[in-house]
Amino acid sequence: MADVKMIDAVVNIWTPEALAHRPDWGPGFFVGKMKADSGLMSGISLEAMIERMDRAGIERGFLIAPKAGRVGLPGCYHLPYSIVANAVSRYPDRFSALAGIDPFEGMDGVRALERAVKDDGFIGAHCYPHWFDLPPDDAKYYPFYAKCVELDIPYQLQVGQSMIYAPEHRTRSVGRPITLDGIACDFPELRLIGIHVGIPWTDEMIAMAWKHPNVFIGSDAHSPKYWPQSFVDFINSYGQDKVIFGTDFPVLDFERTTREIAALNLKPSVKQKFFRDNAARIYKLPQG
Repeated sequence: MADVKMIDAVVNIWTPEALAHRPDWGPGFFVGKMKADSGLMSGISLEAMIERMDRAGIERGFLIAPKAGRVGLPGCYHLPYSIVANAVSRYPDRFSALAGIDPFEGMDGVRALERAVKDDGFIGAHCYPHWFDLPPDDAKYYPFYAKCVELDIPYQLQVGQSMIYAPEHRTRSVGRPITLDGIACDFPELRLIGIHVGIPWTDEMIAMAWKHPNVFIGSDAHSPKYWPQSFVDFINSYGQDKVIFGTDFPVLDFERTTREIAALNLKPSVKQKFFRDNAARIYKLPQG
């Protein structure tokens, strides 16, 4: 894939400093359930991450500052925006920042998002609806959607099945892709990205992306060799402008993901859009 400059739109920062803010359920989930590299569980430096990206041909990664549930509840945590902002400031040519959303923070959260964008250069918002047991079309999210329109930034959110991350905080799969339908109707200017493919409702996610000009799909978190054929066909044909590349590292390894995608035999023009151009357009990054 060396002929394409790739953008990975969903990357977890995995430094020891970042991991110190995560609860202790991480290794059991990432290694036990998701089969991630056990050697990563103590953390890696930004430099080591960049080396891994280089081997896979990934030029830029979007680092998430996640808000996973309400602080104080079992298994929940917020990663401070400052940790991701500092990483981007060290390597601005390699990383961009996405601000996690907690809908229960209300206007305090909305103002924090605005500061992250205006003061620290964050380029988008990110949300895990299942951590809050609120489907994406709940009214608590609407102030954040409106602010994203005002700031002209995309909003990416997990769609599809959620897992059991922390045994003491089991999450329901509230992220049905069909819930994006009403949001896209109410906010036609909001660029919505349903990440994690939408499995097991992939065809539902495809339908939303096909219906709405402002709805897109992130391909992360699920091994490409197991992608539904309808999703591969969508990327390679009438959905070639609607899907962006991602890994959800360390859920998926950079090199393994690009290797499995190479086996799908995507058209050359499609690969350019999928790996870089679509993300650059949706996030309004420099093209080329």
